[in-house]
Amino acid sequence: MGVYVITGASSGIGAKTAEILKKHGHEVVNIDLKDGDISANLATKEGRQFALNALHEQYPDGIDGMICNAGVAGGRAPIPLIVSLNYFGATVMAEGVFDLLKKKHGSCTVTSSNSIAHGDARMDVVGMLNNNPDEARIVNLVKDYDPAGGHAFYAATKYALARWARRMSAQWGASGVRLNAVAPGNVRTAMTDNLLPEQRVAMEAIQVPTHYGDEPLMDPEEVANVIAFVASPEARGLNGVVLFADGGTDALLHSEKVY
Repeated sequence: MGVYVITGASSGIGAKTAEILKKHGHEVVNIDLKDGDISANLATKEGRQFALNALHEQYPDGIDGMICNAGVAGGRAPIPLIVSLNYFGATVMAEGVFDLLKKKHGSCTVTSSNSIAHGDARMDVVGMLNNNPDEARIVNLVKDYDPAGGHAFYAATKYALARWARRMSAQWGASGVRLNAVAPGNVRTAMTDNLLPEQRVAMEAIQVPTHYGDEPLMDPEEVANVIAFVASPEARGLNGVVLFADGGTDALLHSEKVY
C-alpha cells in the first residue's frame, strides 16, 4: 500500500479523503494547523519548511501521493492569509515533495474550486501569482483590502492554483509524476459554515443539478471520492486536468464551454 500526504485533513473534504484512503489500506499523513500528524502553519514559510523537513526525514524512500487541500475561504479571513495559504501553501508544499513523489512515480492533486469559472476572480492577482510569485511583495500589495471583498481574492488564488497545475503538468509528467486539480462546488464543510449571510444566499441560489430540489450543499464525501481516485494509480491517464466535482454546476452555468 502507499503513503499519501494530505494538507488540511483535520476536517471537511481533507478528513473524508484521508478516511477513504485509509479504508483502502494506505498510510495517510495529515499536515494541518491543528490535530495534524504534522502540525504546521502552511500560511508561513517557516511552517512549510518544518513540514517538508519532517516528510523528508520520515519518508526518505518517497511518497505515493501529495494532496494539497488546506485552504481558507474569503469573507472573513484576512486577504494575506488567503493568498499565503491557498496558493503558496499548496504550490510550495507540492514543489517541496516533488523529489519524494518522483522516487515512487506518484501523483500530486491540488484542491481548486469551481469558483474559478464564475468570472469574479481578481485576474491581476492571478497574474502576479502565476508570473511573479514573490509572496512577500504580493502580500504587501493586498494587505489593506477589506476582508469583506475576500471572495474575489479566494477565487484568484484557486484560479492561479489550477493554472499552475496545468502549466507544470507536462514537465512533472515527463518525470513520472502526475499533477492534477480537483475543483469542488458548494460543499458542506466548516468553511461554508462560516460564510457571511449574503454569501450563503448567493451560494444557495446556484443549484447543484445532482441535488436539485434538495440540500443545496454537496457532502464532502462526494468530492473526497473524486480526489482519492485522481490521486490513485488507477487514474494514471489523468495529467494536467482540472476536474470539476460540483454535481454539474459548472456545466449548468457554462453549458457551451468545452474544456
